Amino acid sequence: MNDNDDVARLIVSCADRHGIVAALSGLLADAGANIVNSDQHSTDPEGGRFFLRMEFHLDGLAGRRPALEERLAAVAAELDLDWRLTLATARKRVALLASRQDHCLLDLLWRWRRGELPMDVVCVVSNHSDLEREVQPFGVPYHHVPISAESKAEAETRTLELLAGRVDLVVLARYMQVLSRDFLQRIGAPVLNIHHSFLPAFAGGNPYAQAHDRGVKLIGATAHYATEDLDEGPIVEQDVSRVSHRQGPEELARIGRDIERVVLARAVRWHLEDRVLVDGNRTVVF
Repeated sequence: MNDNDDVARLIVSCADRHGIVAALSGLLADAGANIVNSDQHSTDPEGGRFFLRMEFHLDGLAGRRPALEERLAAVAAELDLDWRLTLATARKRVALLASRQDHCLLDLLWRWRRGELPMDVVCVVSNHSDLEREVQPFGVPYHHVPISAESKAEAETRTLELLAGRVDLVVLARYMQVLSRDFLQRIGAPVLNIHHSFLPAFAGGNPYAQAHDRGVKLIGATAHYATEDLDEGPIVEQDVSRVSHRQGPEELARIGRDIERVVLARAVRWHLEDRVLVDGNRTVVF
C-alpha cells in the first residue's frame, strides 16, 4: 500500500472565531491522526474569514473515514464550518479546452504524462480540429465542437453533454471563446482560465503588438477562475517578465507564451492539491 493512501486533506473556511484550530487538531489527535502539514489564514482575527488546509496521516484511513467524517460534521455544525475532506491520492477528472494555439494544451498534457500533474485527463474539447494530431499521441479523446455566432448555444449544449457531471475541473488552455453564464452554472465544476496580463489595458486583437507600440517594460500572464464577467474571476496565479525596446511583437509573444504555460501549470497543480480557497473575488493559496 502507498503511504499516501493514509493521507487526507481537511479544507475549512468559515467566519473566524476562537478555538477552531484547537477543536480540529484535538479531534484528529483523539482519532489517532498525525498532522503532517497545516496552513491557515484569517482576513481579520476579530470578525474576519478563516481558511485552513491541513494534511494528516491516519493508519487505515479508508476504513476509518466514515467515522472520522461523522465526528468532523458534528464539530463543523457546532462551529459553523464549511469543510471538505479529500484523499491525497484521489485524482481529479480534468477536461482541457483549447482552440488553435497549442502551447498551454501540450504543456499540460506533457506534464500530466510525466506524472507532474496528479489528474486524469478525461478529454480535450476544441472548437477547431487543428490540434487533433498533436493530442493523439497522448491517448486522450479529442472532441471537435465547432462554434459560430449562430451555433454558440448549440455548441455549449454539446460540450455540456460531454463534460457535465463527468469532470472535477475544466481548464481553458487558450480556449478563445467566452463561456456563457448558463454554461458556467451547469458545468458543475470550477473552470480555470489563462490570459495575458495586458487585459484590460490591451483588450482585443494583437495585444503584444499593442504592448510593443506602447513600449511596455513588463509582460505577463494571469490564471484565474472563470466567471460570467470576462476575465474578472478570482486570480490564482500571476507572473511577469521584464522586457525592453529591443524586443519586437513576435519576441514579446514568445516570452508571453512561456509565461502562460508556467502560470497555468502552477494554477492547475495548486487546484489539484486543494491549495486554492476562494474568498469572494479573491483567493487564498496555501
